[in-house]
Amino acid sequence: MNEVLRRLLFLPDQASTFARDVDRLHYFVIITTFIMSTAVGLTAIFFFVRYRRRSETQTTPHIEPALWMEALFVGTPLIFFTLWFFLGFREFVRQQTPPSDSMDVYVMGKKWMWKFAYPDGPNSINVLRVPAGRNVRLLMTSRDVIHSFYVPEFRIKQDVLPGRYTQTWFNATMPGRYQILCAEYCGAGHSIMRGEVIVLKPQEYENWLAFQHRGLVATQDAQPTALDFAPPLGNMVDQGRRIAAEQGCLKCHTTDGTRHIGPTWLDLYLRRERLNDGSIVVADEAYLTESMMDPALKVVEGFQPVMPSFQGKLAGPEVAALVEYIKSLQSDAVRIGPSEGPAYAPIRGR
Repeated sequence: MNEVLRRLLFLPDQASTFARDVDRLHYFVIITTFIMSTAVGLTAIFFFVRYRRRSETQTTPHIEPALWMEALFVGTPLIFFTLWFFLGFREFVRQQTPPSDSMDVYVMGKKWMWKFAYPDGPNSINVLRVPAGRNVRLLMTSRDVIHSFYVPEFRIKQDVLPGRYTQTWFNATMPGRYQILCAEYCGAGHSIMRGEVIVLKPQEYENWLAFQHRGLVATQDAQPTALDFAPPLGNMVDQGRRIAAEQGCLKCHTTDGTRHIGPTWLDLYLRRERLNDGSIVVADEAYLTESMMDPALKVVEGFQPVMPSFQGKLAGPEVAALVEYIKSLQSDAVRIGPSEGPAYAPIRGR
């Protein structure tokens, strides 16, 4: 039945663990809408015939429906819409919660291409290689305008925003080649902003990685540019920890909540902080990124604007890795609320 409905609705192949569940929700919405629309249409035709005016002098009687009838006509659609919401919300939460064992891939969208950086592999342009049966998390940002990463066969679509990091994940079930599209109009070249996901068998993927690590650059999908970055082995958090040490961040920022030259990073992510001008800011991905690029723009109350700018010193994947590392520094009981002491101070200033 699944295959019959998929073909009737002209849906692409189901090539991820999400695809079948998303399509089931699609089938439920379409079939329910079709049945209810048909019922409403047939009822309207019946009323048109049964209660049509038979003479020029006939008047329409005033009808007072019973309470149970009103409840039926209002409650029945409400039940279906509520069911749609809970089914859809459950799938939304699942797609927004990557498993802890996911393989990280950094994605940058720009006019008009997709750039990929692997934590344990090479960089590429417009070609993403992943192993079948492996959870893959995409940490995405844009260099210019809003884009949207869309793979129809995987049933995943996620907006890619400038100055922010969004994420999505998938588990490809079938080896093959699948088209990447931009689903948000981004300019004159929007229609040519295409890429490809190549899903390999696990051993083939490991062989490909080993091939790249042997330095055969000619076999990569694209030569690295000045903005590209090939991180060492490890996930984004491990990379962020290493970069923080290499760049000297931990000489001024602590990770245990103690006060130092700069604010602590413990429990920093999503904390509300008071700035020197009296305004309040939330330490989200955009704020943390802006802090690295222009640290003097918004200085946290109680700290001096002595942190240098890392504009041009850190590549996009490095900034993303640092943000992921800061996000991982959460205590057992994260305190929510305005800053009241050194344990609440964010990244601003050094």
